Amino acid sequence: MSGRDRLGRGLEALLGDYIQEGAVPQRGEVAGPARIAVRAIAPNPFQPRRTFRTEELTQLAASLKANGLLQPIVVRLTASRRSYELVAGERRLRAAQQLGWTDIPAQVRDVDDRSLLVLALVENLQREELGPLEECDGYQTLRDTFGYTQQEIADAVGKNRSTVANVMRLASLPPSVRRLIDEGALSMGHGRAILAIDDPIKAADLAREAVAGDWSVRETEKRVRNLLNPATRDGDPEPEDPPTQDPAVGALEEALGDHLGTRVRIQWKGRGKGAIRIPFRGARDLERVFAAVTGREAGEVVG
Repeated sequence: MSGRDRLGRGLEALLGDYIQEGAVPQRGEVAGPARIAVRAIAPNPFQPRRTFRTEELTQLAASLKANGLLQPIVVRLTASRRSYELVAGERRLRAAQQLGWTDIPAQVRDVDDRSLLVLALVENLQREELGPLEECDGYQTLRDTFGYTQQEIADAVGKNRSTVANVMRLASLPPSVRRLIDEGALSMGHGRAILAIDDPIKAADLAREAVAGDWSVRETEKRVRNLLNPATRDGDPEPEDPPTQDPAVGALEEALGDHLGTRVRIQWKGRGKGAIRIPFRGARDLERVFAAVTGREAGEVVG
């Protein structure tokens, strides 16, 4: 089963099968799509996506004009019972507004705040429309507002716990670095490399250099190591991958590094014994790596 197939499977317990088209409505819910005034629908207050590309909405509006709305949006009644809040389908609603529609087909569902955020996250993740910081902020809201653990977040959105943990670490970056990632000037990989720098001023300076120099993630990781350990600057020995390294081992190193959120070294000559080196930065990072490897919290073992 692919990651995309797993995405959102944890929502069934939260939202019910009505997420899927054609599901049987539950008691108290509208039996089919109703036509609701567009002006009576407020945005999803927990929408994690902050930007919607104009070209994307224009294309969707053209599709709606030609073919109509193929899948109703999902809304919920507000506390006053006189208006609605969007649950899913913000792109469709915005495109309908762009066309000047006065009403729109919608399914009315009974959805709580927690489920509202989870569904919005999953809808965007399935379409790969969230930036890394938007995803990070959504996970943080689930943790801080609704008390989710990282494992519960991972279960809800259909991702590995280590993946969720790595995304949430981006919240520790200085604001200027976060802004560069938000603008698309740096990738999540660049951000994860820069996380190793504790000094926010040095981190911001290096981030700007990475953008100006169009550095790859690997180059950024190298510059970070040089900054943290001047002995490895150009001209001195650098712990780079040997040129004769088996490409398969290199691929395994990269996959492990992505899973653990740190640079992993596999020392092995193709036969006999070998070793895997996993660096960490301080006690908190050790706890994070331990949890990513074992699936358990360090406190369960030493607490």
